[in-house]
Amino acid sequence: MDMAAFQLLRLASPALPIGAYSYSQGMESAIEHEVVRDSATARVWIADQLNGPVGRWEAPLLWHSLLAAEQENWMQLDALNQRWLASRETRELRAETEQTGYSLIQLLKALDGGELPLAGPVGLLAAWALAARHWHIYPQAALQAYLWSWQENQVMVLMKALPMGQVAGQKLLGELLPELEAATQLAQSLPEDELSGFAPALAWLSARHEIQYSRLFRS
Repeated sequence: MDMAAFQLLRLASPALPIGAYSYSQGMESAIEHEVVRDSATARVWIADQLNGPVGRWEAPLLWHSLLAAEQENWMQLDALNQRWLASRETRELRAETEQTGYSLIQLLKALDGGELPLAGPVGLLAAWALAARHWHIYPQAALQAYLWSWQENQVMVLMKALPMGQVAGQKLLGELLPELEAATQLAQSLPEDELSGFAPALAWLSARHEIQYSRLFRS
């Protein structure tokens, strides 16, 4: 029996207790400023991120982190972790990745014990890579699980903050599968000098969320 398949489901599960579903990653602010108003505009917003900062920065950094962890190249993993943390443009985005990364590290320690090889703040990407290595999950599967979890979380935000039902949410998830697959492939093939997390609108909306009057989410 391939236990890694069950561990993969565990890692991608909404029940994973790291607090990821308390964050919207700028989506709530996009709704507040009417950039996202309905399913059609939400699809554009999510697809733009998968084709932009998620597919061209976040996912490639995760892919290289997964490979570094698999090879036990802790120096490389630490360098990638620092690069990811330094790229978080706002206080909320930085706090989100540090909190979820910390929670995942603490979960690994609580479940299986032992010390982990990184010191200091550990972002979610490095923590995800360590969890994948610890649970013997193939890097490509761990990358796919991360991107699916990211997209599912965005749709869950929409279902809580917009008049969007479960069927509409599932339809949106299905419509975005081609973009999800493209982001997965791009993350594994994008040359180093083409990585880019440039997304000024997302950074601006994230900064605006810090002073938003009424909020359901922490980012």
